Amino acid sequence: MKRTQRLFALAEYLRGRRTGVTAAALAERFGVTLRTIYRDLDSLRAASLPLSAERGRGGGYALDRSYTLPPVNFTAREAALLIATGRYAASMRLIPFADTLESGLDKVRAALSASAQRELLTRLGELSFTGVPALPCDKEVRAAVERAWFEQQPLRIVYVDGKHVETTRRIRIRAVLMERHETRLDADDLDVGELRHFRLDRITRAEVLRPPT
Repeated sequence: MKRTQRLFALAEYLRGRRTGVTAAALAERFGVTLRTIYRDLDSLRAASLPLSAERGRGGGYALDRSYTLPPVNFTAREAALLIATGRYAASMRLIPFADTLESGLDKVRAALSASAQRELLTRLGELSFTGVPALPCDKEVRAAVERAWFEQQPLRIVYVDGKHVETTRRIRIRAVLMERHETRLDADDLDVGELRHFRLDRITRAEVLRPPT
C-alpha cells in the first residue's frame, strides 16, 4: 500500500473506531513499523485532522467525536464484495440481524453512481457462494435478539434444549457466534448466574426486558 493510500485508510479506520487505539495496534493493522505509524499520525495532524492521544488503559489515538469526513464513496468492486458477502450471510441464515443487514446493503447500493451500479450488477452476477444454511429462526425472535444485543438489554427467552425440554430463561448476550450450521448466543443466564450457550434456532420466543427504573 502506498503511503497516500495508507494515510486515507488510517483516517477512515480512526473515524470508524472513534475510540482509542494504540500505535502498536495501528502498526500491526497496516503492516508497518511503529516509527512509520508515528510519522503517519504526525502527517494527519499536519493535515488539520483533530487527532488526540489518551494515556492509560483504554486510551490511544482517536479523532475528535465532533469531526466528520466526507461521505464514504464505494467503488463498484468494493460494493460488489460487500453486497455479495452480505447476501451470503443472510441466505445462509448465519446472521440474526437480517433486516438491518439488508438496510445497510441498500445504502451501499444507493451510494453508487449510475455507471457504478451497472458495473455492480455485472460483478454480482459473477460472484456466488455455496454452503449449508443454518437452521431457521423465527423473525420476531431475531428482532428481539438484535435489539437486546445492540442496546445491551436483557432478554427473556423460551428455550428448547437437545432433550426437547422447554424452559424460560432470563439472559444477557455477551457474544454472537455464527458458524456454517448454526448461530449461537454466548450469554449470562441471569437466573443461575453463569455463562451458557444457546442455539438461536432453539429459541422459540424472545422478549426484551426493560431495565429497572
